[in-house]
Amino acid sequence: MSIKVIGAGLAGCEAAWQIAQAGVETELYEMKPQKYSPAHHSPNFAELICSNSLKAERVESAAGLLKEEMRRLGSLLMSCADTCRVPAGGALAVDRNAFSEAVTKKITEHPRIHIHHEEIQDIPKNGIVVIATGPLTADALAEKIAFLCGGSLSFFDAAAPIVTAESLAMDKIFAASRYGKGEDDAYLNCPLNKEEYERFYNALISAERAPLHEFDAADPKVYEGCMPVEVMAGRGPDTLRFGPLKPVGLRDPRTGHRPWAVVQLRREDKDGTLYNLVGFQTNLKFGEQKRVFGMIPGLENAEFTRYGVMHRNTFLNSPKVLQSDYSLRAKPNLFFAGQITGVEGYMESASSGIMAGINAVRRLKGKPTLTLPQTTMIGSLSHYIANGGEADFQPMGANFGVMPPLEPAVRDKKARYAAFSERALRDLEQIIAAFGLSSNLEVLQ
Repeated sequence: MSIKVIGAGLAGCEAAWQIAQAGVETELYEMKPQKYSPAHHSPNFAELICSNSLKAERVESAAGLLKEEMRRLGSLLMSCADTCRVPAGGALAVDRNAFSEAVTKKITEHPRIHIHHEEIQDIPKNGIVVIATGPLTADALAEKIAFLCGGSLSFFDAAAPIVTAESLAMDKIFAASRYGKGEDDAYLNCPLNKEEYERFYNALISAERAPLHEFDAADPKVYEGCMPVEVMAGRGPDTLRFGPLKPVGLRDPRTGHRPWAVVQLRREDKDGTLYNLVGFQTNLKFGEQKRVFGMIPGLENAEFTRYGVMHRNTFLNSPKVLQSDYSLRAKPNLFFAGQITGVEGYMESASSGIMAGINAVRRLKGKPTLTLPQTTMIGSLSHYIANGGEADFQPMGANFGVMPPLEPAVRDKKARYAAFSERALRDLEQIIAAFGLSSNLEVLQ
């Protein structure tokens, strides 16, 4: 008996790994390199499309807690991320190419994972299946899923540009992490005075945007977490200064003062040869990106190895069709994982793959499926996708707001977040012990 996993993105790789580590033969289907989505370029698995940051690392943060829970459940991606990290202050960022290569190597070398490079155009009729085709599911399969699930929703996502380090004017840039947290070279900072900022801002809001050729929405929904910088700027002249260009926690060593605004560049690779523009997801035309972003001090002659792009992400109306174990209400042997379920973010997607993989095995073995307690971050996300409002369901990333309140309440925010994390990890360990989930998942009781 085997389990089929469709899609070798973040969620699909986690699901396949969990299934194979549990001793079950796994048939993993990936359409690359025969066919690519509009946003994918690498033939490797677990390709990172937008940022190379996996968000905050502190376990007392929502993103950090999520990653620690994944580690304790034997996450493949967290193991690979920890070996491919690059300096990023208080965040966990990775060399995106090294990360994908590491995941691909682990998956392809696993003796119980059998890889098929082909496009699946229909939902398999028999057996247990995990669909982890992501928010850019190919049209043929997307139509079948939409028909089965009574339609789907969508929002628009954007990626930030990447520039070469050697093309930067370093005499105008200083290296520092905000508030001195993390390595000094984690971020490069391009300071702008008031005049430079206003000139850049006016050029940005008037720049020409790329048409959404294949996207049929007249007024597309844009996910707040990946808001194009030009859309954000349209909300007012100071929006960027209180957002991705905020100067707090930084001082320009040339002047000794805090700049009016700061554009941060974060390392893309371990060697520090590539940097991405933090918070600069965009849908500007490529020529406009070079012109407008070239107005940022230090980027006048920047060489772009990748321009920002915008694409449509599709997700299910999960509260209507999915259970909290990520199985389809109407077809319990069919599981979904990843952003298509309505979790938002790299690690959120991967965590849903872990749970879908674990539950696919439990279904195969005739055991009740497992939903983690809502007091854990993974459990709270799976609870949200199954119980959020059907009428206005929107993607959700890790945050403490979706978790049950503490009893008694903790007023201090820092102490409250620490208490959330402590409670979550304590409850998770109890589940791991009760269900026989070992850290390496060699045996799934």
